[in-house]
Amino acid sequence: MIDLATLTGAIIVCLGHERAGLFSNNDNLAGRISEAGDKVAEKVWRFPMGDEYDKMLKSDIADMKNVSGSRGAGSITAAQFLKRFVGESPWAHIDIAGMAWSNKAKPTTPKGGTGYGVRLLERLIADNYEGE
Repeated sequence: MIDLATLTGAIIVCLGHERAGLFSNNDNLAGRISEAGDKVAEKVWRFPMGDEYDKMLKSDIADMKNVSGSRGAGSITAAQFLKRFVGESPWAHIDIAGMAWSNKAKPTTPKGGTGYGVRLLERLIADNYEGE
């Protein structure tokens, strides 16, 4: 399972408009996504996840928070929130907030909406899943 979303502005603070943030519960899937992104110039950077971040979602008044309540680790805690709903399925979240729009044209995208992720997912599928 792979989701792409303009989930957090915090990812822009971390990566600017050069790479999307990658979060995953599966090293193999994360590696394949990273390789596909490198091939089509839609690069990603993998971030850590884990119990220490998941604890930031604990709440005294609800089942869980949907925000950490602080500025720290905003992209990671958002991904931890999503992870709570995927179970054991191999999963990756790609935070494309910094990549969905460009103020300048690049060799592979025009100025404006970039369509980021379409070529990455097409390459991922073509290289790893077609013909299986």
